[in-house]
Amino acid sequence: MHIKRYWLMVRMALISNGFRRAEFAKKKRIYNAMGENVMIQSRKIPLYGRLIRFHNNIMVASNVTFLTHDVTHNILNKAFPDHKFTEKIGCIEIMDDVFIGANSTILYNVRIGPQAIVAAGSVVTKDVPENTIVGGNPARVIGIFDDYVKKRLLDLNAYSEDLKPKKQRINQKLVVLEWEKFENARE
Repeated sequence: MHIKRYWLMVRMALISNGFRRAEFAKKKRIYNAMGENVMIQSRKIPLYGRLIRFHNNIMVASNVTFLTHDVTHNILNKAFPDHKFTEKIGCIEIMDDVFIGANSTILYNVRIGPQAIVAAGSVVTKDVPENTIVGGNPARVIGIFDDYVKKRLLDLNAYSEDLKPKKQRINQKLVVLEWEKFENARE
């Protein structure tokens, strides 16, 4: 691995805020494009980051992997020495208003969104249509973005503003409230 990539990975790992991490990636031109209001929780830098574009208002949760290549050419070249297989590479584009859940994997030659949600743990192998929620392995449509927004609008006052988590810390009163809601939903 190139020394510059190692250095960038160390620097990314030391940035604790996902928005600042995205700004650092934008400044260092790690990706092909980086829009506004992008948060990248993951500290991984893909091998060919310049093959990835982020548009605007995108949230990428922890441990998301962007795969811009595969290495099957290595085994194919050994298995079939009379042929010369090349590394397979491709682009990834994340459109506006997208959330990608934790531990998801996005494969090359995929476009996500706009207005899409990728559920946690998903493996995205093909384009995600606009206004959809996808999940699973391989990811498939499991919902509609607009329906999710309507559901969240009904839940706007789930707790008061004074109980809102601050700086990644949760108030004890909110802990009690959430456990009460959790238990009541199971009675």
